[in-house]
Amino acid sequence: MSDLEQMYQQVIMDHAKQGRGKGLVDAQSRRIGESHQVNTTCGDEVTLRVGLNGEHIDSLSWDGAGCSISQASVSAMTEILADTDIDTFEEAFDAFRELMHSRGEPLDDEHLEDLLGDANAFVGVGKYPARIKCAMLGWSALRDALAKAQS
Repeated sequence: MSDLEQMYQQVIMDHAKQGRGKGLVDAQSRRIGESHQVNTTCGDEVTLRVGLNGEHIDSLSWDGAGCSISQASVSAMTEILADTDIDTFEEAFDAFRELMHSRGEPLDDEHLEDLLGDANAFVGVGKYPARIKCAMLGWSALRDALAKAQS
């Protein structure tokens, strides 16, 4: 295992153990959306709550159970997207999905790598198609919760 792969593994384990944003909180926002997503393949699940003030994500919290990949991914996502806006989420969502389908190759775009922050550590997941759903679970929950908050 390369030094970079070891570093990525450590980032994932850190997020899995110390989930950022874990623990659902009551959002004080004007518009609130919540989504519960389950990966029926493995049983991972996450409930995510988002609060919006206009286009601004001013509250983001979650709770869930499952493998370290699903839990760490939603933690990393929460860390990078808390206190941003919907456009930033859409750009990050597309970049993360691209990363998941890169078959283990890092993104060739410095802006997107900067945008994804710790989520870049999941690049190796793309080598294992069965694990992509685990990594995407929280991202899909946020997309659904945002749609509910906007309706």
